[in-house]
Amino acid sequence: MAETTTPVRQPAVDGTVTAIIIAVSLGHFINDVMQSLLAAIYPLLKDGYNLDFWQIGILTLAFQGTASLLQPVIGLYTDKRPLPYSLPIGMSSSLVGLIVLAFAHSYPVLVLGSMLIGLGSAIFHPESSRVARLASGGRFGLAQSVFQLGGNFGQAAGPLLAAFVVVPFGQQSVSWFTIGSMVGIVLLWRVSRWYAGHLRDRLGRKMPPPMFPALPRRTIITALVVLTILTFSKNIYMASLSSYYTFYAMDRFGVSVQGSQLMLFGFLAASAAGLVLGGLFGDRFGAKTVIWFSILGVLPFTLALPYANLFWINVLAILIGLILSSAFSAIVVFAQELVPGRVGLIAGIFFGLAFGFGGIGAAALGVLADSRGIEYVFWICSFLPLLGLLTIFLPDMNKGHRA
Repeated sequence: MAETTTPVRQPAVDGTVTAIIIAVSLGHFINDVMQSLLAAIYPLLKDGYNLDFWQIGILTLAFQGTASLLQPVIGLYTDKRPLPYSLPIGMSSSLVGLIVLAFAHSYPVLVLGSMLIGLGSAIFHPESSRVARLASGGRFGLAQSVFQLGGNFGQAAGPLLAAFVVVPFGQQSVSWFTIGSMVGIVLLWRVSRWYAGHLRDRLGRKMPPPMFPALPRRTIITALVVLTILTFSKNIYMASLSSYYTFYAMDRFGVSVQGSQLMLFGFLAASAAGLVLGGLFGDRFGAKTVIWFSILGVLPFTLALPYANLFWINVLAILIGLILSSAFSAIVVFAQELVPGRVGLIAGIFFGLAFGFGGIGAAALGVLADSRGIEYVFWICSFLPLLGLLTIFLPDMNKGHRA
């Protein structure tokens, strides 16, 4: 850690392997469609099983908690011993989880299905994030954005599929989406073959130096804690919308189930667009600038949302999704450069651990909604972006970025 000069950026591979990035992004799309179906069918499950809001929160916790606890462990392990063929295995776990959800006849079985989908997510994310970085050609922000874009589109498609397939045809129609899972398994198997071959080619090569100069250990730890808190604040706000936005629209404005699903789709689609913009601007202006803009920039809109009418609710939700989601790829790339060689661990922490904190927050918000009402939940969550002020404690990486 005594290095004082800034190394020149070196590509992670010989040019950007666009086909691989697109393929792993498509795998992320399929993975997150399966994940988002769970939240999208919450209204159906609530009525069919007479669930309270806290039980809805527990379903989110079962899914996100499983992914949260396992992802950092898997990421740490694969940093030392990469597992290329774990990608289709993770997809297979999610496929089984879908089948369990489709044919569940009790609440505990629903929890089990949620956990199996969480396990698939835990296996999929660390190695797929590493593949995106390896194929980036040095454009790390763009590669992570395209990778995450597939996931966001998957999350956005879930409510639409639920509205037009699951709601009309019932819970068992969830099993129809296993066809997409099988496509994903085949696709990820081919990605795994490229990844395995790439690992063989890299044996004996001298690894490129880190893009930024080494920082003091205390600075790195402080920065990682701040980034984790920022991700937590972002995820818990996103969880409040993805889990309870449909109920909020129905309770406050009398919107139909299908109408509320379309509103949720608008928010999630805007989040997908914001993610790409965040990656592009992160590569151009630096991750810290994007984080400042994203988390603090969304504050006026979150504060206004609890007081808006139905029209402005839709407008504000789209703006919130567009701005808030732009921080994620910047946060991941920032953390990966802080701790070179720990791509899997960082992916596990920020795709998993912080994501799981959002699940705990979702469960807590469910309890709060039962006791104080869903409108109170949206009011209290509107202040979460104030945590963006912690960005001031992040080190300035722009010098290394410009170099």
